[in-house]
Amino acid sequence: MLTPRLRLALGFALALNLCLAPISAPATQPAETRPGPVTNLPLPRFVSLNVDRANVRRGPGLTHRIDWVFLRRDAPLEVVAEHGHWRKVRDQDNADGWVHHSLLRGRRTAVITSAPDVELRAEPAVSARVVARAEAGVIARVLSCAPLWCRVEAGGVRGWAPKTDLWGVRADETF
Repeated sequence: MLTPRLRLALGFALALNLCLAPISAPATQPAETRPGPVTNLPLPRFVSLNVDRANVRRGPGLTHRIDWVFLRRDAPLEVVAEHGHWRKVRDQDNADGWVHHSLLRGRRTAVITSAPDVELRAEPAVSARVVARAEAGVIARVLSCAPLWCRVEAGGVRGWAPKTDLWGVRADETF
């Protein structure tokens, strides 16, 4: 029997730009960061999945039970804890578990969360020309972020999306 998380992971794997049920969560709220005990990188922080398949375990180690499997390369994840070679991650549905650090990378991605679609604009302004539309569930590479907008790339198209329509960046982040 498939668990709800496994069904969700399998649904992600059906197509690169699969249109999912509307996800209405806003961008992550600002959170206080602290250095991780293993990497000294900030916790929490966003990363992306570096593989097509990743086991998510109940605890940090191979002896812990696999709770579900991520099946979507580039999916954004939030690292919330570290233990040796293991990272506790949280996904856009607020589900968490442990994955080996080799399955993650620092490349920033985000999921489009607004339905039916988000207009990517030529400049970070509501009045700017629309260059593309991205459906909810599309994973985009995050190139940079201003106070209210992020420059993203999806399907070979670059444009600016409002932070409130993305999961994978914090509301207070700029880079």
